[in-house]
Amino acid sequence: MRLSDTVRAAVAVLRRRPSDLLPWYLLGAAVPAIARVIPFLAIAVGFVYLEVTGRLATIQDHLTGMDTEPPDPNADPDAFEEWASGFDPIVEQLFTLELVALLLLTIGATVLVGVVLSAVVAAGQLTACAARLRDERGLTTGIAGIRRYWLRFLGLYLLEFLLWMAILLTIGMGAALVGGLAVVATGSALVAILVALVAGLFAVAAVAVIRALFAFAPVAVVVDDATAVGSLSNVVAFVRARPIGAAFYYVVAVGTTLAISVVSGVFVLVDVMAFTSLLTVLLVFPALDLLKTALYSGYRGRLAPPAMPDRSLRRQFRDGVGRGWAEMTSFVRATLSTHAVVVALALASFWVGWEVAEPLAGTLETSISARLEGHIPPAAALEFFGNNWMVAITTAFSGIALVLPAIASLLFNGVFMGVYARTEAAPMELLAFVIPHGIFEIPAIFIATAVGIWLGLVGWRTYRGRMSRTAFADALERAFWVLVGVGLLLAVAAFVEGFISPYYFRLFL
Repeated sequence: MRLSDTVRAAVAVLRRRPSDLLPWYLLGAAVPAIARVIPFLAIAVGFVYLEVTGRLATIQDHLTGMDTEPPDPNADPDAFEEWASGFDPIVEQLFTLELVALLLLTIGATVLVGVVLSAVVAAGQLTACAARLRDERGLTTGIAGIRRYWLRFLGLYLLEFLLWMAILLTIGMGAALVGGLAVVATGSALVAILVALVAGLFAVAAVAVIRALFAFAPVAVVVDDATAVGSLSNVVAFVRARPIGAAFYYVVAVGTTLAISVVSGVFVLVDVMAFTSLLTVLLVFPALDLLKTALYSGYRGRLAPPAMPDRSLRRQFRDGVGRGWAEMTSFVRATLSTHAVVVALALASFWVGWEVAEPLAGTLETSISARLEGHIPPAAALEFFGNNWMVAITTAFSGIALVLPAIASLLFNGVFMGVYARTEAAPMELLAFVIPHGIFEIPAIFIATAVGIWLGLVGWRTYRGRMSRTAFADALERAFWVLVGVGLLLAVAAFVEGFISPYYFRLFL
């Protein structure tokens, strides 16, 4: 099979029915949002502990009596050291055995949950890719693939990590031994430096070989129904049989990574960071997964992709936008009670943030004017859109984990906004800034949260056997289209926030 056929197959899958594949990648983006529920809960437990033990009141007393503006350390080092030492009583209140144990437990649990969920979602992603490349439904097949393959994917993660550690330790110890003997024999440290450089090159090469091997291993697990260890031998056979195809994928993957890094670096210069992450989730990750799955499936003779759609990209984009808007408005009408709960939770969390920030109101000050210094409207609009849509996506799809992550995200943002509003130096200026774009952005986030609650309930019913996998897949697909509609709202909000909100009210000051 020609390389052009595999590329055409990947493009056909992305264009024919993106809503039957991309929800898996939105779930992948939501994994950190699910895992961060653990730190949120830990913060709540720690706050209650500090309150019950009276340590919180002690911290507040120290903060109230402190000067929030530090002296210049260059002009007066002694004054700065004295100011810094004022935090010692606060540190003593925070570093207790109970809080340190809570911190370590939180870190361990967060990492464990993140790794396990990544294996679960990756199993669904690659199973869906293989299914779409056979012109089968990706969402339903991916759901079945999770149950069948997630442990094997987790095994691959662990095996790759152990191989990396073993090789790096072996090379490191060998370099240290050879370098030490060379220094003793020659009396020059230059030889040791050369040994370290050579060892570093060997380490990079070894890690690259391992990563190249494991890049196709998950695909072999799915396509061949192989074990974690068996998939590695299958990949070696694939690379030997199709070296050009494997090399083509490696070149594309490395080239894409470098291109994304360059674009991200350029965007960072104008404070745009989230937009490239959005493109990576929606386009780069699925395209690379489809490409390597198509190459391996073609090698196994199991490639029968859907036909390329007749519609032009422009027509397809326009139809997708229209469907997204229609699905979003339909969803809102069908879930009014859920949206009412979301609004109530948002208002309650804002009030909590406002009250919690009361002791900080006189000591800590935020400023919307300071935040808008160096504001570049086009770059800011792009960043606002990318960031807010990623927040909406992760909020919605994280809700699949029993609703809690979606609600936690809403509450966290509500508390944060309450604190920010309470400590704002010019409240009316902040209000004037927020209103124009807030009328689009805030409802969009509410809708995304409602989607998260809805998906969580659907997922629970499916787990309990009250709904079929097909119905669950339909819900995932509908959530995708609702979020397309949410993206339209956020695009308008980003334009207004970038070009209008920072300026219009200044005419009236």
